[in-house]
Order: sequence, then C-alpha cells, then structure tokens
Amino acid sequence: MTIRTAAERDVQQVLDLVQRTYRGDSARGGWTHEADLLGGQRTDAAALADIIADPAQRLLLAEVNGRLVGCVQITDKGGGTTYLGLLTVDPDRQAAGLGRRLLAEAERSAATLFGATRMEMTVIRQRAELIAYYERRGYALTGEERPFPLDDPRFGLPQRRDLAFVVLEKPLSRS
Repeated sequence: MTIRTAAERDVQQVLDLVQRTYRGDSARGGWTHEADLLGGQRTDAAALADIIADPAQRLLLAEVNGRLVGCVQITDKGGGTTYLGLLTVDPDRQAAGLGRRLLAEAERSAATLFGATRMEMTVIRQRAELIAYYERRGYALTGEERPFPLDDPRFGLPQRRDLAFVVLEKPLSRS
C-alpha cells in the first residue's frame, strides 16, 4: 500500500469511494457503514475540493496497485490539536489492517506537518463498534457530545432524529 496526498484530480474517485463505503447497499459489505443511520450523501465534490485546497488540511489517499482503497482527512485546529475525519476503507478491503495503517499515517502526519500533540475526532454516538475500534487504538471518549447537522442534507438524510457526535481524543508523540 502506498499513501499520498490527494490532488484536485482525485476528487471524483474519492467521492465514489466515500459514498460506497458509508452509504447505501454497497456499504453494507463492510462494517464501518452508516447506511442504517443515514441515507443520501456522506460528502460532496465541493467539500472534498475545499479540503484539498486548504493548507490547514490534508487528505491522504491509500492505493494498492494504483487503485484507491482508502483515505483519511486531517485538519489543523491550532493549539496543538488536529482533527481526524473521513477515515475510509473500501468495504471489500476492510478488516485487513488498512484502516489501522491509515490512522497511524494520519497521526504521524498531524504531528509532523502541523506540530500536533493531540488528535480529536467525532463519531456518531450510535456507532458503538466503531467507537470501540478507536478506543483499541488509544482514543478515549472525552464526555463531550456535539450536535449532528440533522437538517443539512450535505451530511446525509437521517433515518432517526437522535443522532449526535461523541468526541474522542488521543495524545500524539512527535517522534
């Protein structure tokens, strides 16, 4: 697997990967999907292009034999904090360690590129299995919850109205 930074030319391919991983019937082939909680889109081309163009963000892509199989976003929030988002692994390749490798690269890149000492993320609180995955990788629930944008279709179409995000964080080393 090779990991590289996304470029504008990658937007459509990343969009297709994210959509098939998180939403719809194709997502049900993997364990990280949100298909039972949300319909509609997970993100859009404009949001991905904005991430790629923003110097305070990186979208890292994982490829195997030239084929996109995963991605992860890191965002410098300042004060030593970096936000992790959009961790995506193709449903056909989940449970093979690719997510763990992408997560490790995101943490290393956050420390190197942004001087981060802490990684933060949000996960939909109803996704207990995913929260447990991150806890096994050193992330801890902070006790903070943030609202889910229930009425903004750019983030999906909720199947239920009690969605909210929990916040997890992990200290990073600069080695």
